[in-house]
Amino acid sequence: MSRTRTFLGVAVSDDTRRRCTALQQELAAVADVKWVEPPNLHVTLLFLGELDDRDLVQVCKVATAAARREPSFVLRVSGLGAFPTPRRPKVLWGGIGEGADSLLRLYAATAAPLIESGIYRKEDRDFTPHLTLGRANADEDSNRLAPELPKRLAWDGGSTAVEELLVFSSELRRTGPEYAVLARSRLGG
Repeated sequence: MSRTRTFLGVAVSDDTRRRCTALQQELAAVADVKWVEPPNLHVTLLFLGELDDRDLVQVCKVATAAARREPSFVLRVSGLGAFPTPRRPKVLWGGIGEGADSLLRLYAATAAPLIESGIYRKEDRDFTPHLTLGRANADEDSNRLAPELPKRLAWDGGSTAVEELLVFSSELRRTGPEYAVLARSRLGG
């Protein structure tokens, strides 16, 4: 049986992609970062890892049931943040303002049944809606990025009308991950 590296998420608008790309270019002058390619920008709800293909059917059913209960919504990306902390930025992300509550509900509606079925194992940290922009390559890059974050707390990453919950595959290649949409579940319907 084949296995597929899988995650659930929502897409972002072309406008948000352009704004994120502009911010990435600004910060590239400051530090060496492995940036998320513009076509790959999205908001992840659940990273499921390598799944047997037979589990994908259950994942799609759970996604459809969760999407049916949540109406479409507007997602706004704003502010630049970092994991683990802004003082030690390893992963740079755009925050989610408007739409965060809807993402949290979708997360809860998909995580619980997938945990129960054994397909998903809850992460140690709580789900924080965000859009990953890139990962610092070394400690010295993190040190150069840290003073840049406070300057961009009000950064506006634009908005997206979210109408679908997506099941993605992720194939790791030498040039970076390649994502494909495996299934689409319409929100509110």
